[in-house]
Amino acid sequence: MTAAEALASRIPGAVLGPDGLPLHVGNPVAEQRRLRRDALVLLPRDVLRLTGPDRLPWLDSITSQAVDRLPAGASAETLVLSPEGRIEHALRLRETGDALWIVVDAGAGDALEAWLTRMRFYKEVGIERPEAVVVGAAGEPAGELAWLDGWPEVAPGGVRYGEPTGEPWRWSEAILTPAEADALDPARFVGTLAADALRIAAGRPALAEVDERTIPHELDWLTTAVHLSKGCYRGQETVAKVHNLGAPPRRVVLLHLDGSQNAPVAPGDVVLRGDAEVGAVTSSAMHDELGPIALAVVKRGTPTDEDLAVRSAEGIAVAAGQQVLVPPTAGHAHRPPRLPRLGAVQRPTA
Repeated sequence: MTAAEALASRIPGAVLGPDGLPLHVGNPVAEQRRLRRDALVLLPRDVLRLTGPDRLPWLDSITSQAVDRLPAGASAETLVLSPEGRIEHALRLRETGDALWIVVDAGAGDALEAWLTRMRFYKEVGIERPEAVVVGAAGEPAGELAWLDGWPEVAPGGVRYGEPTGEPWRWSEAILTPAEADALDPARFVGTLAADALRIAAGRPALAEVDERTIPHELDWLTTAVHLSKGCYRGQETVAKVHNLGAPPRRVVLLHLDGSQNAPVAPGDVVLRGDAEVGAVTSSAMHDELGPIALAVVKRGTPTDEDLAVRSAEGIAVAAGQQVLVPPTAGHAHRPPRLPRLGAVQRPTA
């Protein structure tokens, strides 16, 4: 049993998910209000620790964010991209002055550690996997060693395509030793469903929104995780081309779902425009103020002024109003004007 699972076993009323952590403690909707105040949530996370004098410039050279001069006490976010610019890993970073702590979604730690080890070559970088418990909070962090989320503010070198949803978002993820986690009051904890609902309402992207084709532009992740004018890194060509000359093929939307049919919507459910399939749900939740909501990734050309529908697992078409997060006009930052075709007749204007 891990330290996180041991703590989960002591949380009153906890209903555990497949990962052994609490999904909720009795009332997922009411838990959102507790989380906004001072409650905590056990998160399914893996933790890595980088040491050595080359850790920051080395990581800067292979990921999307500029972290080569990250000061002690600072938090940042960066992505590992494929050579084609598709998202492979999302890293939450906290620098302490003597080490760089990395928090990733549970299950990603092994693959990330293996990739970083292959990319190390002759750099003076140590890669460790300390035993740690990660605790999320919408208020004050649960410990001093915490990653502070900068969303929805635009990080230096980043760009935002859409407007924030209007849902307040303040989030931290504290990295605790097993002893520090054991000292926390189990009664303070709520489940991950509450955290998911607040994240979805804020339009905050996560790996839940990522599939094998996803590029950062589609999720507005250039806001916090990509520096557009830093040096070369894997996938940079796609990032630059799509932002400057092209447009992302898909875009994320926040769906406000009709709850009157009592048909649950889940990740993977198809998004419809009429009878045509235009995308898929990536995350869903019951929000304490907005009701049933979801994030979905749809085709870029899907009209923004039309209501959509989601086909639930029962085959029911659930009506969905869309709130634009990434507009169809995203990209094209420096697209040159179209020149008239050679030999084309120029018609006089009135």
